Amino acid sequence: MTLAPPPLLFSPVGVRLRLAAQPEHGRMPRPIDGAWWPRSYDLTAELPWLLGGLPRSWGRIEGVLVDGAEWSPFPGRLLVAGEVVRLSRTTPRHAPPTVCLVTPGRGRWDLLVVPPTATEEEAGRLMEGAVGAMGDGVV
Repeated sequence: MTLAPPPLLFSPVGVRLRLAAQPEHGRMPRPIDGAWWPRSYDLTAELPWLLGGLPRSWGRIEGVLVDGAEWSPFPGRLLVAGEVVRLSRTTPRHAPPTVCLVTPGRGRWDLLVVPPTATEEEAGRLMEGAVGAMGDGVV
């Protein structure tokens, strides 16, 4: 198991994340729940920032599944903020890259992964496209 440094409580950089709005009560199933624009393909460095920026209502993320061969090698488990998170990778399909976040008993959330190399304009367009039609909450 690899230990990840806990994300800082205050970051001038912050997590680049855009989530689709959810109703006050319950959760609406949808193919994509938001978009995430990591700064690199180093999952062990990026994941603590992502998990730290998620709504508390999502619960504790216990599993993360990424697709795409671009991600740097990573361990099967990562300690993030004192909690073990299982990590796995799928082989890429002919679809946009995503990250699937799993909370047992509460569900899963799928986020479009915007390439770290995207320009701000490209990233904004991709993130808006992922959540814009459903209404969004910017995080």
